[in-house]
Amino acid sequence: MATDRAETGLVVLVVDDSPEEASFLVATLEANGMSVLVATDGARAITIAERTAPDLILMDAIMPGMDGFSATLGMKANDKVSDIPIIFMTGLSETEHIVRAFAVGGVDYVTKPIKPEELVARIGVHSQNAKVSRSTKMALDTTGRHLFATNGTGEILWATRQARELLADDEDAHDAALAVSADKLRIGATLSLSQDLSAAVIGRLGPKEFLLRITREGSRQEIETLQGHLNITAREAEVLLWLARGKANRDIAEILKLSPRTVNKHLEVVFRKLGVENRAAATAIAVRHLSGQG
Repeated sequence: MATDRAETGLVVLVVDDSPEEASFLVATLEANGMSVLVATDGARAITIAERTAPDLILMDAIMPGMDGFSATLGMKANDKVSDIPIIFMTGLSETEHIVRAFAVGGVDYVTKPIKPEELVARIGVHSQNAKVSRSTKMALDTTGRHLFATNGTGEILWATRQARELLADDEDAHDAALAVSADKLRIGATLSLSQDLSAAVIGRLGPKEFLLRITREGSRQEIETLQGHLNITAREAEVLLWLARGKANRDIAEILKLSPRTVNKHLEVVFRKLGVENRAAATAIAVRHLSGQG
């Protein structure tokens, strides 16, 4: 049943090796205002998805060559198309195939013969969910947050651009992020990723999706150097170290998980102990000692 032939603006990729099934789906979806692309095998589907970025994919489970399960695994491992929702189409009703569809990354499944009204409804729901998810991730990217999500079984589900850059520059941290097990992903926990990076578990987005925020730790050696030479506490040394690295108070507060007011108080004490009146003078002293000239 058409939705008054309203233009939904959705682009759907149909992956089916049966010309009859593909024609039926094209007619059904176009009657509901969608634009439809067609691939007859899994390998071709991956190529088309990379080039066109459809809003949703209808994936036949069983096809010659690369089947729907293998194609979906390939897409979920590809950053360009990993967030496109995939609905499986199958004539199989065995539990093992349904479970497999979800295990490889499918969001839903429909059984053949396909009921047009049900299919259109499912496409609407999952495309809207995907749109919200993409908008959220885009917003996080633009705010400069160092966030990533993991399932706790050796897979990073997504990451903001800033987090990807940090992990790409630190191989140890990247490997540690992949190795984080689900039993360690308790909200509020802080995990060491490398000498310079740690990750705090700040939320749970689903049963197998945990949200973490990466922070850059001050070098322990540098902190100990400032603490030993300047007669300040470890926390005061941390604050001074980040000050010397050019960070604003607000940034220092976020890095060290302190309130801006607490950072200000630590700096007041540091200025007094160093006998200086401003940030520039404190930074100069810190840099001198960190460079071995103190």
